[in-house]
Amino acid sequence: MEYVLTTQGLSKHYKDFKALDNLTMHVPKGSIYGFVGRNGAGKTTLIRLICGLQVPTSGSYSLYGVDNTQKELSKIRRRMGAVVETPSIYLDLTAQDNLKEQFRVLGVPSDDGIPELLKLVGLEATGKKKARNFSLGMKQRLGIAVALAGNPDLLVLDEPVNGLDPQGIIEIRELILKLNRERRITVLISSHILDELSKLATYYGFIDSGRIVKELSARELETACRKCLRIEVTDTRILARVLDGMGVEYKILSDGQADVFAHLNISQLSRALDAERCELLSAQERDESLESYFVNLVGGASHD
Repeated sequence: MEYVLTTQGLSKHYKDFKALDNLTMHVPKGSIYGFVGRNGAGKTTLIRLICGLQVPTSGSYSLYGVDNTQKELSKIRRRMGAVVETPSIYLDLTAQDNLKEQFRVLGVPSDDGIPELLKLVGLEATGKKKARNFSLGMKQRLGIAVALAGNPDLLVLDEPVNGLDPQGIIEIRELILKLNRERRITVLISSHILDELSKLATYYGFIDSGRIVKELSARELETACRKCLRIEVTDTRILARVLDGMGVEYKILSDGQADVFAHLNISQLSRALDAERCELLSAQERDESLESYFVNLVGGASHD
């Protein structure tokens, strides 16, 4: 698999506080990488490091195979656009003038690409309206447009839907999906709003206390969170024997509980268990959410 960003034992310390602690992660090319963690877990610190706003205490990272110690990294960073914490926009300028300023900073010789960029983010009709009078969602989309001015291959977004109303969240989601699918832009998106992230991400990295605790694809996560029947019995050894006979997939959780990944005839199961002198105590459908998966992964503390 080809990666646009990797980190190897990356650490960032502030006196006695370890914002990042030996973090290792891999962002696949073409993915929407959901960077999941509670507030303060280290998400923004990682983003600030890869954007060159801070330097690591130890460890390393690479962008498109170029290590952070190499001189070529500054050139490679031109392939990356980012919105870190808040959109970098001039509030007293229009959307068009904001992009003109960014084109000037990047040394883009012509402003011809601005109308297309404004249309892409849904701001083509804002005219002479200044950015300070934009809604929060419009400001966020303008920030993304500014990040796209250099035609990047990698877009880094730090909590892009934080504080947005439902309509604003939908607009940002649709824009990210469009950029990924139509322009083939790899997106690293940090968030603690897990329900929204689950509608976007194709790959996940779960961070807790400055460390990656799990990386997996959306398909692998779907398998981990799939629907099951949580069964409670007096003896799971007998249950396992009966389920083996039925040819269904299951997972024993304890002496009294198991998860069954199949549609079962409960009456038939109960009769089969009775014949083995095992009592069926309860059966309940379960569908683990991304949020509950994350909470279980990092030990159950609140992530808000």
